[in-house]
Amino acid sequence: MRILILNGPNLNMLGIREPEIYGHETYGDLCSMLQKEADSLGVSVEFFQSNHEGALVDAIQSAYGKMDGIIINPGAYTHTSVALLDAVKAVGIPTIEVHISDPDTREAFRKISYIRAACVKTVKGHGLPGYAEALRFLCGK
Repeated sequence: MRILILNGPNLNMLGIREPEIYGHETYGDLCSMLQKEADSLGVSVEFFQSNHEGALVDAIQSAYGKMDGIIINPGAYTHTSVALLDAVKAVGIPTIEVHISDPDTREAFRKISYIRAACVKTVKGHGLPGYAEALRFLCGK
């Protein structure tokens, strides 16, 4: 089983950006934690992070026929990107939306998620372990 783990804008700044919301762990820490979880589950993971919407769309499209699942934290694009929604719908790969914080408890505009309509599950407010939860779900664990 192969899983693509996508992260959108500013997630490369984990550990620096608003640590009171996102914690002190870095993007590297997140990838390391998920690699260990994937190894324990016997699955392969690929990581991709971009601050550019089109690059994320390209990554989703490139997953077609190659990946069995996608875990995506679209960052701010959650609330603005119909393009990401359309890309996930187009490839038909089971996708889980993940958010480190719970957007529903933050600013009003964060309550809107365009990509959610194409996802099989949403994990929000569980910190970095929420990604591992999503990985286990895709693996049926």
